[in-house]
Amino acid sequence: MIKLVKGIPEKLAEMDEQVTLVEQMNEDTGRPVILVNKFNVNPDEVDMFLMDWEKDATYFRSQPGCISAQLHQGIGGSGVFVNYAVWESTSLYKKAPSNIDIQDLLSSYPPSTVASPPRL
Repeated sequence: MIKLVKGIPEKLAEMDEQVTLVEQMNEDTGRPVILVNKFNVNPDEVDMFLMDWEKDATYFRSQPGCISAQLHQGIGGSGVFVNYAVWESTSLYKKAPSNIDIQDLLSSYPPSTVASPPRL
């Protein structure tokens, strides 16, 4: 499981060392945004990861403002995944998790999962 520390997963690595996700989320241009996040998973836990991701993707795809979400896996047995999601705006993306508990969502992923938060 991803260990949570003060509500933030311990195994959560900022993708951009210069501008945090929180800082990016504070800017809303009113235009569509593309969110990219990366997951590293032990290859022997890929099937469990895929089931968890699909459950979460189904929820987010049903939210107002979600245009699309796709998951891509590295080749050759890689445990690296990249999620690419398009939202109508930052404000709609920020509203999407209001009906779920993000901590519960993240804790269901396989123990080896390391997630980089979405980037705008």
